[in-house]
Amino acid sequence: MIKRIILSPIQKFVKTESLAGILLFSATIIALIWANSPFVDSYTHLWEYKLGISFEDFELKKPLHLWINDGLMAIFFFLIGLELKRELLIGEINTIKKAAFPFVAALGGMIIPVILYLTLNQDVTTTKAWGIPMATDIAFALAILSTLGKRVPLSLKIFLTAFAIIDDIAAVLVIAVFYSSNINWEYIIYGLILIGILAAFYNKKKYSLGIGLVLAVVIWFLFLKSGIHPTIAGVLLAFTIPIKRRINLSLYAENLSSISEKIVRQSDGKEKHLLSNDEINHIDDLDNLTEAVRSPLQDLEQRLHNLTAYFILPIFAFANAGVVINTSYNFNFSLLSNIAISLFLGKFIGVALFSYLGIKLKITRLPEGVKFAQILGIACIAGVGFTMSIFIGNLAFSDDLSNINSVKVGIIIGSLIAGFLGYVILRFTGNKPPSQNLNKEL
Repeated sequence: MIKRIILSPIQKFVKTESLAGILLFSATIIALIWANSPFVDSYTHLWEYKLGISFEDFELKKPLHLWINDGLMAIFFFLIGLELKRELLIGEINTIKKAAFPFVAALGGMIIPVILYLTLNQDVTTTKAWGIPMATDIAFALAILSTLGKRVPLSLKIFLTAFAIIDDIAAVLVIAVFYSSNINWEYIIYGLILIGILAAFYNKKKYSLGIGLVLAVVIWFLFLKSGIHPTIAGVLLAFTIPIKRRINLSLYAENLSSISEKIVRQSDGKEKHLLSNDEINHIDDLDNLTEAVRSPLQDLEQRLHNLTAYFILPIFAFANAGVVINTSYNFNFSLLSNIAISLFLGKFIGVALFSYLGIKLKITRLPEGVKFAQILGIACIAGVGFTMSIFIGNLAFSDDLSNINSVKVGIIIGSLIAGFLGYVILRFTGNKPPSQNLNKEL
């Protein structure tokens, strides 16, 4: 029973991310088809259409694709921040023992791709793309694992999830430190002060979503104007959200029973269309009681997960994956190939090598029920770096469309190779489905 309670949220997370991966893939294909059709101008005009607000001395107008990349993606990064806080406090990386294996694997998956890219790159103007092959797309990766069904043990999916979370931490730090320019420290200080005030308020007073939303918009705007990408504000804001519940389940059950009995006594078993004032007050008490027993962090995470997985990430892919692909287009083939090689080969070598060394040096050990051959499959799939890689690519070459498009094609090619080979490895090294084992026994 306890095992089922623990694993159920993980299984639900895997299922959500798997479907999100399918939607991401579909949005990518549609964007590529549209961008390479006779209607390419309509695709370009759609995402370049400017939206915003303006007053006498104030104006905030941006192309639609920037509202997605700077605005909607801030919600995605906020969700990443919530997941990071949960995992660091009570999850799969909250102890050194739990975090050791995915941490070592992620470390290799970050260091080797960067070294490989910098070794292959011979153009000073494209050196800043080094951060692109570091990232793994958890939605695509879990979508690939989901197609393998029972061949892949749940412990392997948990390892990949923990690995990707550590990977996300690194990506956020890289964006904040290396892909921010012309920083206005005054705005950053104001933003950090507001984040500190919000954290103190949540800690001393009651958690309030309304107050949080108002301050979040102000903080996002300050970071937008500061030179640090505003999505970083999303991560920092997530760490202000309390994880503790105000009452425990025992007290909740006791009060729930008491309020329910009062409602039953007052109703006398009679059904009526309108409630009495006392009954309305009791139902309000139930609402407050239910709110108090929920973890604010967990509640927000559950609310945002589907929004992010099924809307924000597919929209991001739809807006960013539309690359015109033809022989006459001015691609930077050196950059394109370096990204593809570093993403696929760098991730594979890095994750596999560091995982092997960690085990041999007895720093880490394999998860239960997992073979090292399956880790090789995960090392391949780690090279699927779609969402975060494209995001970093947009930051690295914000003013160079040719290089941005070259990066996107390199990411798509590297991710396709990594995903396909990872699938093949895991299919032939994984456990046989139960039906096959049964036929063999008969």
